[in-house]
Amino acid sequence: MRAPALALLAGALVAGAPLAAGCGEIRAADLFLVQRSGDVAGARLTLLVNEEGGVRCNGNRTGRLSDARLIEARAITDDLRGPASEHLSLPARPGAVLSYDVRSEKGSVRFADNSAGQPAVLHRLALFVLRTAQQTCHLAI
Repeated sequence: MRAPALALLAGALVAGAPLAAGCGEIRAADLFLVQRSGDVAGARLTLLVNEEGGVRCNGNRTGRLSDARLIEARAITDDLRGPASEHLSLPARPGAVLSYDVRSEKGSVRFADNSAGQPAVLHRLALFVLRTAQQTCHLAI
């Protein structure tokens, strides 16, 4: 996804407005957008999850979450409200492999896989991203 398109998408997330999908179709509101990066193969990922369980991986419509995984995504969204509204940013420590930039309606969170002081929700989010990347996006990491 190009930077201008990503900025537009992130702006819509922050505003909490559903985006028009085209031809008059209204798309469900987004739960969160995760940009994962790192220096290992397959680290780069842009993952967008919407309220109805739709998933976009790297800008492509990929699939849907199971009901259980959608409930998990909604719980993560709820638990991210505090850290996101505070725009929590935790620095990476030496040896970090993956970094995450998360945006939701309430704000943003930045952290690395080895950041000190991570609230439990960030560990859950990282695992959710990994599982979704592998099971829904069919990516290696």
